[in-house]
Amino acid sequence: MAKRFTKSAINWTEFEKRVPIDQRTKFLAFKAKAEMYLRRVQANPPEPPKINWEEYQKIVPVEGFVEKMKTEYLGFQVPYPKDTFTAKVDEQWKSLEPKIKEFCAERQKDIDTAQKEINRIKALPKFEDMTMEMFYDMYPKDALDPVNRPTFWPHTPEEQPGYLTPEQKAMKKGGH
Repeated sequence: MAKRFTKSAINWTEFEKRVPIDQRTKFLAFKAKAEMYLRRVQANPPEPPKINWEEYQKIVPVEGFVEKMKTEYLGFQVPYPKDTFTAKVDEQWKSLEPKIKEFCAERQKDIDTAQKEINRIKALPKFEDMTMEMFYDMYPKDALDPVNRPTFWPHTPEEQPGYLTPEQKAMKKGGH
């Protein structure tokens, strides 16, 4: 007899967390259908009912018919397919585990870098409280420096003396 299913092998709560919101209705329909199949399997007894062969022997007048049916019934085996994929899946999982761990480690580095940047930004004074001098002390390359790097209003690169457009830079590189 095949292994009796007592509960679903699917972790529905974890599965539901991974389903996109726009596909939630399809997921719920799939879950309902899977649970319906499980209930239908559980409605049947784990073993087929026992047949009282002696009772049939008394009722059936044909000689040897009940014996023949009994041997055929007891000899009948439902062919269940053999599981040939679990080993392949486990092998693939083992080969993928190091790659997954490496990917997770790389993402953790990204998370740590982002967390450092977030902490650095949180450590800054509020925008309303920051003065131009504080900004200059924190970001000397980005701050307005009228003594060492004077600029003209509106202080954009396009409005400054000696500015070259990207096309002019390309022509200058090409030597034309």
